Amino acid sequence: MRLRFDFHCRHIAQIALVVPMLCVALTASLRGEDWPQFRGPDGQGYSRERDLPLEWSESENVVWKTPLPGLGWSSPVVRGRLIWLTTAIEQEGSLRALCIDALTGQVLRDVEVFHKADLGPINPKNSHASPTPVIDGDRVFVHFGAHGTACLSLRGDVLWRNDQLAYDHRHGPGGSPVVWRDLLIFHCDGADTQAVVALDRQTGRVRWRTDRQSQQPGYGTPLLTTVNGADQLISPGGGMIASYEPATGREIWRLRHGGDSVVLRPVVDHGLVYVSSGYTSTALYAIDLASRGEISTADATWTVRRGVPFDPSPLIVGDELYLVSDQGVVTCLDARSGKQHWQSRLRGAFSASPLAADGRIYITSEEGVTTVIAPGKAMKKLAENTLDGRMLASLATADGAIFARTESALYRIQSSGGPAAQHQPVAVRKKPAAASMPVAR
Repeated sequence: MRLRFDFHCRHIAQIALVVPMLCVALTASLRGEDWPQFRGPDGQGYSRERDLPLEWSESENVVWKTPLPGLGWSSPVVRGRLIWLTTAIEQEGSLRALCIDALTGQVLRDVEVFHKADLGPINPKNSHASPTPVIDGDRVFVHFGAHGTACLSLRGDVLWRNDQLAYDHRHGPGGSPVVWRDLLIFHCDGADTQAVVALDRQTGRVRWRTDRQSQQPGYGTPLLTTVNGADQLISPGGGMIASYEPATGREIWRLRHGGDSVVLRPVVDHGLVYVSSGYTSTALYAIDLASRGEISTADATWTVRRGVPFDPSPLIVGDELYLVSDQGVVTCLDARSGKQHWQSRLRGAFSASPLAADGRIYITSEEGVTTVIAPGKAMKKLAENTLDGRMLASLATADGAIFARTESALYRIQSSGGPAAQHQPVAVRKKPAAASMPVAR
């Protein structure tokens, strides 16, 4: 009897442990996928969300609209009910992190991270808060280029700051950071010095720095990928693209393309990495991820020069690669060969990166118009949606919703019947009393 009683007790204890784990897993699956970094979970603009809205406007499928202080072009990142983004109140020299409730649109935290007497000049299309934050576990990492980098708790406490990595970013901050294990990695590619830097996630101290002496500024975001079982950090810079060991910063391969001010983030698939050369000698190269050492543009698997973007990052859906040029030319290529399937022009100028979600591709213009197309070897427009105000930040998705940032507000866009839409009427929140008006651009 005693043995049987112990056996049942052990099984009851095991069930007691398993049930909470199953509840957590079920809750996570019901809540959907978080959007923790620039361009989402894989960093390539792909969302697994379903039942996203096809159409919206200021009066349709907007659950809430929250005015934002200052000006920033960082894209929203989402973990559970928390949305994080950054902004700059230029007149006050204030660089801030904002946390917003994803269900209600309420501003939960408004934290001044850095205060600078003079933020310096920027490109007219840029802001002093353009790099997108990263959420990793219980920490939020915010980056303002040469102005500094910081780590916050989810409650908004500043855990550490590092503003000792001085360089001339000329046109203002651009590229976003990435997290790899216990490191936070980003580019310090200025007009004077160029480097890739890894900070300790816990302390903010420099763990490694790789100088690359490309002689060109850069504004790109690195991408982490795995090649033959080993992690690589694909790193676009001014005049070059290179791959590094994320643990040490040791260079694996390098291609010097001679371009300038590379902005867009690479994408990888089919054993290739796709990267632009930026604003000079503009081209898009497909490079073998298994490359080693110094390679040349002639070593690229294929190259295209028409319709190549400066700012919007590429997008891969299946076997097709999509490019959205800054002038609105959308090009669909075969990702393996570079062969063009179709090319079409949209109205407006473009800086935000396209999003693949729910069997569609969302392409947002600077004028606030998001065109939705069907992926495939022929151009098929599905919808055209307009919000008030300029849009340079990329869309984010989570919990069955699209989060869109304009120059003055953040929106939750969702079809009726979604979790937030069921419990929250359409609301336009008042601007916080202490908030400044957006900086004119």
